[in-house]
Amino acid sequence: MPKKRLRWDEPTLAGVRLRCLRRVARHTCPQCGVGALFDRWAHLRERCNHCGLIYRREDGAELGSMYLSATISQLFAAAVFVLLWVFTDLGAWGGFAVGAPIVLAFCYGFLPLSMALWTAVEYLTDVASGEWWARPR
Repeated sequence: MPKKRLRWDEPTLAGVRLRCLRRVARHTCPQCGVGALFDRWAHLRERCNHCGLIYRREDGAELGSMYLSATISQLFAAAVFVLLWVFTDLGAWGGFAVGAPIVLAFCYGFLPLSMALWTAVEYLTDVASGEWWARPR
């Protein structure tokens, strides 16, 4: 049985995933890589100003981003406080005084990346499902 040959303009799903993740890491549109994801810090645009891809298609579209951000932030906080407890003798309040600002800065900095990653997850799910409007470029 002959293998199905991909046309030169038909990307593989693995290639689309990698390209999409690179694009959202740069905070650009997962579909075209040109339009910006954010208007300002952690404020996701409604759609791409270049290709028209809608980033938030329904209410609660950013719920996954919230869970991703909370999970990663809690794991980071646990790691920071365990490291402070094991490798320092600051005590509970000293560890809290040192660790809390580190964790807060991480949470603040990770939020846009979390939103971008979740936008990519939703887009890749639609590409894998064969949605007519999700056209990898």
